[in-house]
Amino acid sequence: MSRRLVIPDRTEAERELRVARPWWQFTLHFNVSVAQRVPVARIHESESEGVMMVWGLVGPAAKGDIGKIGSSLAKSADLGAAEEFRSAWIHGQRGIVPVAGFFVWQRTPAGKQQPFYVRLVNRTVFGVAVLWERSESDEGDVLESCAIVTMPSNPLLAEIDNGSDQMPAILRRDDYAKWLSGNVTEASALLESYPAVEMLTHPVRPHVDDPNIDNPILIRPAPQSK
Repeated sequence: MSRRLVIPDRTEAERELRVARPWWQFTLHFNVSVAQRVPVARIHESESEGVMMVWGLVGPAAKGDIGKIGSSLAKSADLGAAEEFRSAWIHGQRGIVPVAGFFVWQRTPAGKQQPFYVRLVNRTVFGVAVLWERSESDEGDVLESCAIVTMPSNPLLAEIDNGSDQMPAILRRDDYAKWLSGNVTEASALLESYPAVEMLTHPVRPHVDDPNIDNPILIRPAPQSK
């Protein structure tokens, strides 16, 4: 399952996710990993806003300590049952991260981990569903964080990402508003595995394994490892 994202620049993201209050500040990044900040669209006081959050849940009990980061991924089947996600799910703490693509890894017969870049057909930026949490320190400092909601993999990603059975919950553009402001039943109905025929993927170089490398070479096609 992906733990690396490609985040588009702000202009592209705001064309895809139009928010009334764009507080967020970010630029194009090719190698965003857990514990880094990602842009998140959400509803606050009946208005949409764009804010930055840490990727990886930091619950209220952690009192804003990023060293106590929890899950970066939340299986859709666990949203209403797992203690870590239940409160955020019930209270409608849902958001959308704009992404250009993401990476998955395939275990080769030789035991190597071959990275693949995944993107969508005819959608240069798309929204991925998240749950978010708010954690406040004793001094009043607030840390907001999120976990990507995942679904069972479609056939394309199941074949490539053979070490996982999950993929990000990719939302249809027409479903953004309902995901952010609908009730639990309505939000649940939007969660489905994105069709394989609407996705593209290709092998890339192993540079993506290094979080210090952040440039376009990461998404360029490369020979596949044996």
